[in-house]
Amino acid sequence: MIIGLDIGGSTTKIVGFDGKSVISPLMVKAGDAKTSAYGAFGKFLSENTLELGDVSRIMVTGVGSSFLGKDIFGIETIKVDEITAVGLGGRYLSSQDDVVVVSMGTGTAVIGVEGENISHIGGTGVGGGTIIGICDKLIGVRSIEHIIELAGRGDISKVDLTIGDISSESISNMDGNVTASNFGKVSDMASNADLALGVINMVFQTIGIVAVLAGRGKGMTRIVLTGNLSKIPPAAKIFPDIGRLYGVEFFIPQNSDFATAIGAAIYGK
Repeated sequence: MIIGLDIGGSTTKIVGFDGKSVISPLMVKAGDAKTSAYGAFGKFLSENTLELGDVSRIMVTGVGSSFLGKDIFGIETIKVDEITAVGLGGRYLSSQDDVVVVSMGTGTAVIGVEGENISHIGGTGVGGGTIIGICDKLIGVRSIEHIIELAGRGDISKVDLTIGDISSESISNMDGNVTASNFGKVSDMASNADLALGVINMVFQTIGIVAVLAGRGKGMTRIVLTGNLSKIPPAAKIFPDIGRLYGVEFFIPQNSDFATAIGAAIYGK
């Protein structure tokens, strides 16, 4: 078995790959990158009743991988470029050979996959860090779990200005429900839940437009969303709305939050 590790500052995601299937994705948090990586590896072996000899090699990627200076427990450990890992993981999860892969973390990276060619198209500093930072100052809530919970009770009409608010007719291909201005109609009566939803909506719409434009530059209309933000419930509504507006298809595959670890393991095969 090949192990893929996506190591962040204090969080590690780990998967196994036997050449065909992804096995037992799990995540471990710790005080630092090295501790989380070793903790994730140990937990993976324990939960899958594996011995060290069952692992042929370990593939590591992510910003925290720079803190690993040698092989893990004597097993061949190889570092994988993060862009390559994201691209391979997105291609595998979407079952598409030509696709735009969006990795949504603290910021957002956009990767183009054209068969075996994987390239970094660009990205934006808007991402999960933006949601947390703005909500912290706007409503005094910094926990992403609490922000998501609040947003689930929010009313976006109390925050965003729509085409329907400024025109009695459609403009170009945009009907009355399309956002004309994020936070352009924020009400004095807007609740913290409304504001939390407004921030998430603004971030996702920004990421969606960046991805659409990146896809157009490559002639691609298939976009796969990966990273932790892809699992936030509003993503399942906001991105399809953007897709219908611009004639593209967004995918949020199973295990999308483990795409980078999956891609690292696949590269090892």
